[in-house]
Amino acid sequence: MNFACPLCETPGAELFFQNTAREFHRCRHCQFTFVPATQHVSPAAAAARYRTHQNDPADPGYRGFLNRLVQQLLPKLTAGAVGLDYGSGPGPTLSVMLAEQGFPMKIYDPCFAPDEPAVSATYDFVTCTETVEHFAQPGEEFARFDRLLRPGGWLGVMTQLLEDDAAFPGWWYHRDLTHIAFYRPATMRWIAVRYGWGIEFPAANIILFQQRAVAISRAETTCRSNGRRRP
Repeated sequence: MNFACPLCETPGAELFFQNTAREFHRCRHCQFTFVPATQHVSPAAAAARYRTHQNDPADPGYRGFLNRLVQQLLPKLTAGAVGLDYGSGPGPTLSVMLAEQGFPMKIYDPCFAPDEPAVSATYDFVTCTETVEHFAQPGEEFARFDRLLRPGGWLGVMTQLLEDDAAFPGWWYHRDLTHIAFYRPATMRWIAVRYGWGIEFPAANIILFQQRAVAISRAETTCRSNGRRRP
């Protein structure tokens, strides 16, 4: 069965891999790899899984893990920049760490902190750690990030990138049934082109996007994402 890509909406994604539990399909246009919606776990089952994560602000190991993104993002931020931690989880920690550095923070999580006013505002930066792999509708989520960012703002993403197709069958990352979205570096570059963002890969599995300082039209970004430039 062919599925449309939930990131770029291109029809006819091809079967990339399957095991006894799930199928994984690959978009030929943006290289996004995904589990079809018919094979997603229920929201209740996903939330139960998230609650097992050891996300404790007092845990030095967890702080050290998140600090990999913090150290890459901090040099990009100006004093007093206001941020949003998107997908903050059951134990918000990154927001605490950034607040300790002097940056006012808000949090949003559809399961644990569904604060709709928080995603109606705009921010100087947004962080999204170990969350994009859970996106059922990544196209809608990245469009939301585009709306959340102020001109010149930064989006910091942490996720395991799919860099070796041959190693995919044994890759631990897809064994978590709540992981349904997998991004190649080329996929992240497609996202950057789609929204007219700058992009950096400063460290393993860390991606920094920057909103353009001057807005461009949606028609122009659409042309770019399709590999065309307007005359």
